[in-house]
Amino acid sequence: MGNLRALSCFILLILVVFTTARPKSGPDQKCKSGPVDLVFLIDSSRSVRPHEFETMRKFMIDILNTLDIGPDSTRVGVVQYSSQVRNEFSLKTHSKLENMVKAINEIVPLAQGTMTGLAIRYLMNEAFSPGQGDRPKVPNVAVIVTDGRPQDRVAEVATEAREKGIEIYAVGVARADMTSLRAMASPPFEDHVFLVERFDLIHQFGLQFQDKLCGIDLCSESEHGCEHLCESTPGSYICHCLPGYRLNADGKTCSAIDLCAEGKHDCQQICISSPGSFTCDCNRGHQLNDDEKTCSPIDLCAEGKHDCQQVCVYMGPGFFTCDCNEGYRLNEDEKSCAPIDLCAEGKHDCEQVCVNMGPGIFTCDCNKGYRLNEDEKSCSAIDLCAEGKHDCEQICVSAPGVFTCDCNKGFKLNRDKRTCTNMDMCNTVKHGCEYQCVNTPGSYHCICPEGQLLQEDGKTCGTCKSSNIDLVLLIDGSKSVRPQNFELVKKFVNQVVDSLDVSARGTRVGLVQYSSRVRTEFPLSMYHTAEDIKAAVLKVDYMEKGTMTGLALKHMLENSFSEAEGARPASHNIPRVGLVFTDGRSQDDISEYAKKAKEAGITMYAVGVGKAVEDELREIASDPVEKHFYYTTDFSAINTIAENLKLNVCPAESQGEVEVKDPCACENLVEFQQATMNSLDQLTQKHILC
Repeated sequence: MGNLRALSCFILLILVVFTTARPKSGPDQKCKSGPVDLVFLIDSSRSVRPHEFETMRKFMIDILNTLDIGPDSTRVGVVQYSSQVRNEFSLKTHSKLENMVKAINEIVPLAQGTMTGLAIRYLMNEAFSPGQGDRPKVPNVAVIVTDGRPQDRVAEVATEAREKGIEIYAVGVARADMTSLRAMASPPFEDHVFLVERFDLIHQFGLQFQDKLCGIDLCSESEHGCEHLCESTPGSYICHCLPGYRLNADGKTCSAIDLCAEGKHDCQQICISSPGSFTCDCNRGHQLNDDEKTCSPIDLCAEGKHDCQQVCVYMGPGFFTCDCNEGYRLNEDEKSCAPIDLCAEGKHDCEQVCVNMGPGIFTCDCNKGYRLNEDEKSCSAIDLCAEGKHDCEQICVSAPGVFTCDCNKGFKLNRDKRTCTNMDMCNTVKHGCEYQCVNTPGSYHCICPEGQLLQEDGKTCGTCKSSNIDLVLLIDGSKSVRPQNFELVKKFVNQVVDSLDVSARGTRVGLVQYSSRVRTEFPLSMYHTAEDIKAAVLKVDYMEKGTMTGLALKHMLENSFSEAEGARPASHNIPRVGLVFTDGRSQDDISEYAKKAKEAGITMYAVGVGKAVEDELREIASDPVEKHFYYTTDFSAINTIAENLKLNVCPAESQGEVEVKDPCACENLVEFQQATMNSLDQLTQKHILC
């Protein structure tokens, strides 16, 4: 209890520093809180701006100035985290205040993600370990300062840390998430969770705790909220309950101990509860035995005290009902019995014919042309087709005991009603094939000469340039791109547009920009010329803020490729292509909608620059991945990627480059097919199936 009181006093001392940056207190002004091991866990993600990080430095230094620092009193460690965790100094590193202040001033922010769960696990397993200076039987206190939502799970690891005895204070600033703060902090939350709008407002949380630090009786001088009893401790209080009650998880209210509901009784039938105790009783028709626990029933059937004609059924103490033997039914008087004709009443499971064999007994039979199955209930038609007892050339159509013949599609039944004749569709209908008609049984299809593609109407032929797609480009407008680089991204988009055959009936292009939100710059249906598209691209405004790639993929799948925004119906077989351009790691999950987009038949390409994460690019890209994702370290080099995309629109535009595009795959914008060819003669000798 001594350690607990010291811990409470110390925590309240820390929170005093949340007020203002006060002048250093002299040694005689410092609260002697007793030995405590304190670790600061500070968020240094890229969302924490430099001047905000300086405020956190001052925040920690001001706290240190109020503490009784020393190897036998208060020990302090500092850990910073972002996408990784870095121990700045441990509990055993410094024993003097000036050394700690110097070390804090030398901290360099990590400026990456926000892996708070990873940091709490390090806190639990490393920072509060004997090897790092943690002392046995000395309270462990952690103060977590963060400005954003964790990018990993915190609830489970925070619970584990609290169960190991670490008291956690969660201080949220600006963009911090209250739900996450409550998941990390120790109860009660009103004493351990703090949220302010910006870093320079941390001082608001000091004065309200200074009085607690100095030993005021919080039970008598505050609204403690204890339902039954309040016990004061230095700088805090503890709630207790009256006998027969237990303290709830909120640490304030009490619930009666219901031994009956918890199964902590030995009553045979009924348990009657009162707080912390119980008595036994019996159900109706039973009586409590001398042991005051078990019950004895009253059996009227066994005692012959009934008027049933056939069967008396014991229904419990003091109760009975009448029943009948098998094949009989209880009459309305609920005492006498009458024989049952299951067939007449339809209470049988015969498929066709029910034969009454006596009270409650029947057998099944079948109609003419059917036979009874082994289950003696259902019937099966005599299937001459299945038994091979027919002379049909192609298809036998069965009816019970008889059959008729039919033919496959493209054939017709002859006059003998047995044999079939193949129908030559190419010679009997106006097929409309521009180049050649090919018969199939009962149908046909058109083909084109080598080097040409069958067009959307399924009849005419065209060159690769006449193929078309629906293309939606998702461009990253996050703040890490920067304005000058965003202009390069727009030039990249226009380079891609220059390589396309844009028209209302040809290729359609839509553009979506995303950061922390998603904005359609123009849908597939808006522009029908390359000039109009390029002009619209140049007018796009830079959004800045975060990188929600998963949200952008969801928007593309559910909106951009909808017919309402200009995507052509799936029945037209117009290829759908999505191209994602990003320069960094997504701040949300991309897996679900990257997978759904590809399952929906959208060919996905991923283009990454700078800090783009290769694993995310590969997850977005369609198979084979090597042909659908591209990366460059610098924005100035993205024009090279655009040129590569242009080279692979049609083989005629490759101008002798080594990597060419198979004409048969022109339905996709940037689908690369690597084919090393020694000469154009070898290309013409290659068999291309269009």
